[in-house]
Amino acid sequence: MEDARFERVVVRRRRLRTLLPARFAARLEGSIVQSLRRRGKYLIGDLSTGDMLVMHLGMSGSFDVHTNGAVTLTKHDHVVFHMSNGATVVFNDPRRFGSMWLHDTRSPNVPTSALGPEPLDHAFGAEVLAATLRGRRAPLKTVLADQRVIAGLGNIYVSEALHRARLSPRRAAGTLTSPSGVPRPVLRTLVRAIRETLQTALADRTDGGDRFRVYDREGEKCLRRGCRGTIKRIVQGGRSTFFCPVCQR
Repeated sequence: MEDARFERVVVRRRRLRTLLPARFAARLEGSIVQSLRRRGKYLIGDLSTGDMLVMHLGMSGSFDVHTNGAVTLTKHDHVVFHMSNGATVVFNDPRRFGSMWLHDTRSPNVPTSALGPEPLDHAFGAEVLAATLRGRRAPLKTVLADQRVIAGLGNIYVSEALHRARLSPRRAAGTLTSPSGVPRPVLRTLVRAIRETLQTALADRTDGGDRFRVYDREGEKCLRRGCRGTIKRIVQGGRSTFFCPVCQR
């Protein structure tokens, strides 16, 4: 899509998780995608008109790219982008949890404006996270899953990182810092675990699949060498948390 122009935009269903903006197709047609980037879980297209096309896949959304002529659309193909380079990009979402917005770059209401730091950026570290965790009594898992704390980490990889760091998801978030907000050694361990978890996940995607340590493994043996624990599932903030009650403290 980068450097290509929207020749024609077809909206087959306007209501996804939220309604598509008014005049969505008309505002896109004729504009050029000057760059395509990611922020947290959002895809952002910077347009020649000064607008930003902000897209979120939700839980079941995906983009299919077709470059060989006619495209046969299916029931769950909701938005179709016909690009000037000959590509047809189709947004498919069976559960319709995805969303798309158009924002002026100067708008204070862009969905990404409240996101926390990117966990794989060099600027992200224990000191940055300590400033957010200081004094927090809420469970560590709930705090870390908040996109305002860390952008894009998400429910699955919080559970995975906490297991890697040997930290209980029930532990109070503020216990990882001193009362003055200085990161304790365990917080530095957590930051390393977050980075390693995401890097491993990216490598697993390249290899063709995810290999989880705890997620969705309720009742199975803990994979940590020497641990005799069994993976347990609890619900925190309306989401499933998986952890080992033996080696995670």
